[in-house]
Amino acid sequence: MAEAAIIARVLPSVLEVDADAWNRLLVQQSHPTPFMQHEYLAALESSGSATPRTGWTPRFMTLWDGDTLVAACPLYLKSHSYGEYVFDWAWASAYEQHGVPYYPKAVIAVPFTPVPGSRLLAGDAATRALLVQAVCQWCEQENVSSVHVLFASDDDVLTSAQQDLMLRHTVQFHWKNEPPTLPLAQGVGAADGDSLRYQDFDHFLASLSQDKRKKIRQERRRVADAGVTFRWSRGADISAADWDFFYRCYERTYLEHGNPPYLTRDFFARMAAHMPEAWLLFVGERDGRPIASSLIAIGAYGSCARGQKGLESAPELVAYGRYWGALERVDCLHFEACYYQPLQWCIAHGAVRFEGGAQGEHKMARALLPVQATSTHWLAHPAFAEAVQRFLDREGAGVEDYLESLHQRLPFKQTP
Repeated sequence: MAEAAIIARVLPSVLEVDADAWNRLLVQQSHPTPFMQHEYLAALESSGSATPRTGWTPRFMTLWDGDTLVAACPLYLKSHSYGEYVFDWAWASAYEQHGVPYYPKAVIAVPFTPVPGSRLLAGDAATRALLVQAVCQWCEQENVSSVHVLFASDDDVLTSAQQDLMLRHTVQFHWKNEPPTLPLAQGVGAADGDSLRYQDFDHFLASLSQDKRKKIRQERRRVADAGVTFRWSRGADISAADWDFFYRCYERTYLEHGNPPYLTRDFFARMAAHMPEAWLLFVGERDGRPIASSLIAIGAYGSCARGQKGLESAPELVAYGRYWGALERVDCLHFEACYYQPLQWCIAHGAVRFEGGAQGEHKMARALLPVQATSTHWLAHPAFAEAVQRFLDREGAGVEDYLESLHQRLPFKQTP
């Protein structure tokens, strides 16, 4: 390394990194999520979900100042491009057509998890830059074709751009607990944070245009008329039987689409044992029998985690839509389990945001609005890097146009 005091070590497993040291780095970042916690990454590995057998070979990059961990990132060598949600099959095909190996490639990502957040864990920008340099240098030495930082935070993107990595943009859909018209006219001050959030689900519906409001009510009524009711449980209150039922639903959904599930039952057992507070489960029942479920992740971080060091605040709740499945077919059941029940919970519990996951323009009708997500890329082959940059320039212009068109048809009612 350029700084003699900093030593880079590539470790073959996250289990070789001290969990407390990793998590201390994580909470210093601008955009921490529960998916970057040591316990989550360790469960992916120990459960057999993200391993060399499934095409995810761990090679965690760490930087050390003596015995102190000062930077780290989850690094995986990939033999395919499944489970990433940033699609580069065309790049791999171009490499193959020219007789150049694309695999193995390196991804700095959370396997199977398209949730934006901090990936390059470091105490400051200079150390974060050293981390990127160390990854690229190591990949060159190991004849790895490329590095891909997927669903990166703003800090990660800035550092990547400064290190000449290429930027790629995609679109996701997120809901904010924030009425489009603030009730200042009712004498409520902007400093009152609760006043800037929805009071209940009806308050949320009232913010929508008439056609969207009517559609949601009709969809919820169809589920209720079918005799389906929902209950929720969080953390340690999720029973072993509920976890087993959830996995039946989750596995069936994947198998119905012709693929085995990415995550094993053991992974969720480890979540229940080591990260129970991060999970919220909705179970739909009919005639006393469970027929559907959706599993939501919950993150809670204060202002210090967002880079405002020296300031203290209550943690802000953020919900992440993750997995769902059903054993019976009921009209509109997916919308109720995956959107309306979670949004109702978010409003009742003061969550500031619900991230609906990758893709899905239909989510806009449920007030999940388009946001830009960014990944960064480094290719060792100069000619391919130039070609990919031209492709990204064209693709980026298309994403900008797409976002602009989406913002022309937001679901909220018009106000004077």
